[in-house]
Amino acid sequence: MNYLLDTSTLLWSLFSPKQLSKKARIILLNKHNAIYVSAISFWEISLKYSLGKLDLPNVEPQELLNVSKQSGFQILSLKADIVASFHQLPRAHKDPFDRMLVWQAIQSNYTLISKDKEMRKYEKYGLSVSW
Repeated sequence: MNYLLDTSTLLWSLFSPKQLSKKARIILLNKHNAIYVSAISFWEISLKYSLGKLDLPNVEPQELLNVSKQSGFQILSLKADIVASFHQLPRAHKDPFDRMLVWQAIQSNYTLISKDKEMRKYEKYGLSVSW
């Protein structure tokens, strides 16, 4: 199965796995699952880091790409057709990074791994969420 990590889930999986739910840990450890990290998460991390809103343990934001790959995650680029059609997604969540992750998951038919209960508002639009 294909899964997309939201940004918090990515950071927890890399630096604080005890923050993950049991179900999320099982999904991440299952070798039959493809786990993706979106380019949008790297952008969000870099932006929040530059604004002083995010501390990273012994790593710079640009290093997270390799750390993610070394952890077995696949990197999902942001495709032009997904960006261009983003306006179709209702605005049920304030965070633009989260909304883009939702749209990317819906359009790619991936299950989003997220603790954020706000994401569940998009299930009626085709989003599958796991936590």
